[in-house]
Amino acid sequence: MRHHSQGETMRVAILSSGGKDSTYSAWWATLQGWDVVSIITVGVIGKDSMMFQIPNTAIAGVQAASIGVPWLPVMTRGHEDIEVQDLECAIAGNSSVMEAFESIWPDSYTVPEEMALHNGPLEIDGIVSGALRSDYQKTRIERMCERLGVKSFCPLWHNDQYGHMSSLVENGFEVIFTSISCEGLDETWLGAKLERNTLEKLESLSLENRFNLDGEGGEFETLVVNAPHFSKRVLVEGSPHWNGSRGVWNVESCLLEC
Repeated sequence: MRHHSQGETMRVAILSSGGKDSTYSAWWATLQGWDVVSIITVGVIGKDSMMFQIPNTAIAGVQAASIGVPWLPVMTRGHEDIEVQDLECAIAGNSSVMEAFESIWPDSYTVPEEMALHNGPLEIDGIVSGALRSDYQKTRIERMCERLGVKSFCPLWHNDQYGHMSSLVENGFEVIFTSISCEGLDETWLGAKLERNTLEKLESLSLENRFNLDGEGGEFETLVVNAPHFSKRVLVEGSPHWNGSRGVWNVESCLLEC
């Protein structure tokens, strides 16, 4: 998408849902000394998506404000054949940012004064994503990057599950469980924080019930309210909704700490 000369700082955008993996990958990009020029979030207007996380993703916009980079919200209806096309069009500057923002931004969220929306095509060298082991996701992102003429980076690809989760705790990521949908995890996990003691309990339950410790199989979803590259903490309030076998922690208010 732009000519990158040798010795010039790599310019990248982060594909982020606001969850633990994409937020960690954003931090990883800053550790490389790269210029993070935008956080991209795909908001799904629908009940399902093969590619993207659905609940609470607008928090990535608040995270972007905390990091100090523009946010590029993207709207899609979650149809398998076109959701990546919608993302690609937005990166190329061929979609309405305001329409996407208005479609996916909850009324209960407070727009940070620091928020800036990205307009126009992204002038970048690469896209960083938090893909862990989904070939479906990774392949489609790589193909899109190929068409756009940029590189694809997946820093967490096939990382050790316990090592990744432990690194989140050790490096000060404040992670909240927002969705639970597997045997072995009950309603007490909704709204719980990932800490050393909860990680040990999660590991024990994952071994006993044979689910992925890092949630890669859809066992749980998360959001991040603080991280090493944030300038301010994200303040959230929410409530659990449990239906007997699965549940969600709905964010009822979200704003950037003063």
